[in-house]
Amino acid sequence: MTNRFDTPKAPLRAEPRVFAATQNVQSVPATSGGLIRSTLLAAGAAGAILVLFWLPAEYGIDPTGVGALTGLTEMGEIKQQLAAEAEADARAATPAAVTPQPEVAAPEILARLDRIDAQLATIAAVIGTPPGLSDSVSAAPAAADPAPEDVAAVAPEPVEVAVAEAAASEWRDEVSYTLPPGEGVEVKLVMEQGQVARYAWTANGGVVNFDQHGDGSGEEISYEQGRAVPEKTGELVAAFTGNHGWFWRNRTDEPVTVTLRTGGEYQELRAP
Repeated sequence: MTNRFDTPKAPLRAEPRVFAATQNVQSVPATSGGLIRSTLLAAGAAGAILVLFWLPAEYGIDPTGVGALTGLTEMGEIKQQLAAEAEADARAATPAAVTPQPEVAAPEILARLDRIDAQLATIAAVIGTPPGLSDSVSAAPAAADPAPEDVAAVAPEPVEVAVAEAAASEWRDEVSYTLPPGEGVEVKLVMEQGQVARYAWTANGGVVNFDQHGDGSGEEISYEQGRAVPEKTGELVAAFTGNHGWFWRNRTDEPVTVTLRTGGEYQELRAP
């Protein structure tokens, strides 16, 4: 008699199951039009970020005006000024890059002397020779004392006054700033391309680092840089229409007062 609870002695074996994974999977195809559209959108976003934010923040270049509204352009200009100053310090630290000051200043001094000579000639032509002066000089004995009227005629006071007035008329603006150690200040002239402005600045017994540069119309230029300079005089010719001027920094341990005088061709002086 067979027991219904009896089980065969053969080992149990798991039968493989067929899963749905064996069926084909449908993929979503990427069209060429979709890829091109995504690429153009990404390129446009990158270009907008570059023009609106990166160029003003890094280089002070602001073709759209958004950088000026957000303050990024000023930040970029400060970065460029600091970079220019660091480069000037590096050049000054290298002995081969140091230019002797007398060789740079000599042409400027000669040019200024020429201008003074021309002004003296103009003043002499306006004033003229005092009447009777040549006759009285030729008629007087060599050893005789000059007459009182002759002394009054050759008195140099009127010429000296005229020269002083002519020298004072060279300058349109004058500003002074006292810089504590480590501080800096920037002053610029609004100029058209090709205009020539005269300038003379002094550290009043101290020395400063300076960067003479310009920016505007999407351009920028560095005219000259110097380290530990006591004073400088010359002419600034605008390479393009924009703002052209100076940035000074006091790298000494004592306060330094910088005084700037300007004259010539420019619309206005922009100072803090």
